[in-house]
Amino acid sequence: MGNLCSRSSNKPDNFSTPGRVVGSSSSSSAPAAPTQTPRAQIPKGHGQGRTLGSTTTAAAGRENEARDAAARAAEERAHSAKTTATKGKLGRELEKQRGQKRTETLEGMSAEERRRREVEGVEERRRWD
Repeated sequence: MGNLCSRSSNKPDNFSTPGRVVGSSSSSSAPAAPTQTPRAQIPKGHGQGRTLGSTTTAAAGRENEARDAAARAAEERAHSAKTTATKGKLGRELEKQRGQKRTETLEGMSAEERRRREVEGVEERRRWD
């Protein structure tokens, strides 16, 4: 068992030897030149980079045309939605409700609730009489 635990057959411990200076090589005393990996070439002719959100002039022109066309279409839809000629009965009722003031709306709801309670009272009396 003595040979199993002996120092001579085991590799030396990393911390048993004195330290060395960072950047120096353990095998040679001359400083080694740092090796550089080859880099990709920067493409030429591109000039300055673009800022975030910028577009080229040709693409910007097409984008503005599309944006203008979409805005015009939205305005036409909004205008056609406001005309009463295309609305039916429900559309007219909706416009009437939109035109009501808050007090008119609350009074209408209150009148409906009173009518509902009156109908329930009549039904209850009919059942118990």
